Amino acid sequence: MHTGLFFGSFNPVHIGHLAIANYMLEFTDMEQLWFVVSPHNPFKHRHSLLPERDRLHLVNLAIEPYPQYKASDIEFKMPKPSYTIDTLVRLSEKYPQHRFSLIMGSDNLESFRKWKNHEAIVAQYHRYIYPRPDSSGKPENIENATVAGAPQMNISSSFIRSSIAQGKDLPFFMPEKVYQYIREMHFYLPSPSEIG
Repeated sequence: MHTGLFFGSFNPVHIGHLAIANYMLEFTDMEQLWFVVSPHNPFKHRHSLLPERDRLHLVNLAIEPYPQYKASDIEFKMPKPSYTIDTLVRLSEKYPQHRFSLIMGSDNLESFRKWKNHEAIVAQYHRYIYPRPDSSGKPENIENATVAGAPQMNISSSFIRSSIAQGKDLPFFMPEKVYQYIREMHFYLPSPSEIG
């Protein structure tokens, strides 16, 4: 089964992430798409990066009605920091019935040659590149990759976090259940020390 892997912190997951995932399933031959949630970074403040289990839960809320999507916590159990090639190898060993492809933003192409064992990724895993507004130019001549014509959505998790911290109401930037849970749990609000 051809399965796309969409890596990210998803802090929080929003309609931009979901639109890219939707495009990949409908306009490529992928049959499933897994959101691979990156683990908690101990060097970031709690308010800026939610604990990994909370972010995983938000992704599960977002994709709940759609069985062709899955949230993966595979990196939670792996050595830190996690490297994409290690995760790809682990998933390929654990799920041999799946043929995995990597979904990545065009902004990552500029640093891709610095990734651990990037040659092995190119050789063993097809990549689907989606356009990002903050990347320079259109990617060309990329080995073992498909440049996907997914629509650009200039929505970022950092914009959502900062807006919520300012008291803004953003119900249309995320699936309804995701936004309700963020509000119920008071996620991304400034701590009392920051207000003072």
